[in-house]
Amino acid sequence: MTMRTISKSRRAGGPIPPYRIVKPGAVEGQVVLAAAPTDALKGTTGQLGVSSGERVDVDLGGIPEVELGGTVANGDPLTSDASGKAVKAQPVAGANVRIIGFADAAGTNGTVINYIFAPGVMQG
Repeated sequence: MTMRTISKSRRAGGPIPPYRIVKPGAVEGQVVLAAAPTDALKGTTGQLGVSSGERVDVDLGGIPEVELGGTVANGDPLTSDASGKAVKAQPVAGANVRIIGFADAAGTNGTVINYIFAPGVMQG
């Protein structure tokens, strides 16, 4: 089922696969693949992967889709793994974890699910 999202076109600062979490790049208006739970998460890409320098639509609101990098339950807070896939956010003492939102379905590694876009920080 198609869900409404709010998207903004950005320039890819490197290759970005479909349904991945991105963060701001080194250049204004650029995004790159997120690689850690502590990254400043910006949004997620849609169903089309892009090469470096190409335009990519980044979902910044609504109920977008994301590929999972592990097992999550419906309602779990989501952050990025090293590949820009969504995993359950688990703060560690003394470290803040950025979240992109909350799972709107359960799933396992490689599954594409809807999530509720609600960026924030979980303090460890």
